[in-house]
Amino acid sequence: MLYTILAIVLFLILISIRQINQYERGVKFTFGRFTSIMEPGWRLVLPVVQGYQKVDIRTKAVDVPDQNAITRDNVTVKVNAVIYYKVSDANKAIVEVEDFKYAISQYAQTTMRNIVGEVTLDELLSSRDKIADRIREIVDKETDAWGLKVQNVELKDVSLPADMERTIGKQAEAEREKRAVIINSEGELAASENIAKAAEMLAKTPGALHLRTLQSINDMSSDQSNTVVYMVPVEALKALEGFIKK
Repeated sequence: MLYTILAIVLFLILISIRQINQYERGVKFTFGRFTSIMEPGWRLVLPVVQGYQKVDIRTKAVDVPDQNAITRDNVTVKVNAVIYYKVSDANKAIVEVEDFKYAISQYAQTTMRNIVGEVTLDELLSSRDKIADRIREIVDKETDAWGLKVQNVELKDVSLPADMERTIGKQAEAEREKRAVIINSEGELAASENIAKAAEMLAKTPGALHLRTLQSINDMSSDQSNTVVYMVPVEALKALEGFIKK
C-alpha cells in the first residue's frame, strides 16, 4: 500500500514538472486566479488545480504594414514602420489584454496615421526620427497598462504619389540650377574684381603695360603655325619714340 501511494505521488510530481526557459516567464493560475510568476527552471504545476501560460520576454520586432495617411497639407502618402518592444510585466500581458501582439500592432497603425496627419509633407520627409520618436512615446504610454515596453520605432519608407514625386524632382532640379547660377555669378564677380585690380596696378606702374604687351607678343610668336596680326598700343609707340629721341 505504501509503495502504491509513493508511486502515485511520484507520478503526480513527474507530470507536474514544467520547464521555464531563461528567456521566458510563466504566469501561474490556481483555480483560474493568478497566483505567481514562474521564474526560469523546473517548476511544479499541479494538474487540474493549476494552469500556466508561458510568455516570451525577448525583444520583438513588429512590422507595421503600409498605412495610407493624409498629411496636414493634404498630401496622400503611404507609410510603414517597425516597432521594437518587449514584455515588461508577464502578468499584465496575459491578464489585461487578449492578444498583446495583435493589440500593439493595431494601436501602432492607428497612432502612425494620426501623427502623419499632424505634420506637413516637408516635416515628414525631413524629420522622420522626431516623428518616429513621437509615435514611440504615444504607443509606449498606452501599452504600459498591457505590461509592454516599446523600445524603438523606425519609419522604414514613405511613398509618395507618382505626380508628387515628379513635382519634387523638378523642384530639386530647379534648386540645383539656381545654385549653379549663383556659384557661376560669384566666380565671374571675383574674376572681374581681380582683373580690375590688375589693370589698376598696371596703370600705376610705369612701363608695366608695355612689358605685358611684349610678353603677350612673345607668347603668340612661339607658335609658328599661326599667322597673328596685332596692333601695337599707342602708349608703346610713344615710349619707343621717346627712347629714339634720347
